Amino acid sequence: MTLMAILDGALPVGVSMWKITQPWWEFVLRGLVVYGFLLITLRLTGKRQVGQLAPFDLVLLLVLSNAVQNSMNAGDNTVAAGFILVGTLLAANGIMSWITWRNKRAEILLEGRPQILVHNGAVDEGVLASERITRHELMAAVRQAGLSDLADVRVAILETNGRINVIAKSVEKA
Repeated sequence: MTLMAILDGALPVGVSMWKITQPWWEFVLRGLVVYGFLLITLRLTGKRQVGQLAPFDLVLLLVLSNAVQNSMNAGDNTVAAGFILVGTLLAANGIMSWITWRNKRAEILLEGRPQILVHNGAVDEGVLASERITRHELMAAVRQAGLSDLADVRVAILETNGRINVIAKSVEKA
């Protein structure tokens, strides 16, 4: 009698935790489809979703992960299926990272471009609206930069990672 056969009946875990119910390639395909879908939908929601998570954004991400779990594992809760999905998602993420590193067009398509929110104290309301950045969030970034007035801002940029970087106007020395 093999060790696995002994363990399968004697312990609550054993062969059953490794025996997948679907072909391995189906887990890979499901993982890639869900990864692609989430990448596209999260990209369409804007940069703010990535870099500045409000509590409701975090809840959304947790609920999304729960919602797509069954679509990826097809009801198979074995350790082996989990390992296949983890490997697939990590590989897909690594490949996307490599592609955006090697190809500028892919980087712009997948990550977007930095957006200028403020230039020489003037706020671009259109960019604020399209990126769903509130005036309060902008002013919080300005205050973090040690400034209190938009007139003191040379440029405020919404980076592709969702952060707002603020550069102050230089002080002229007399």
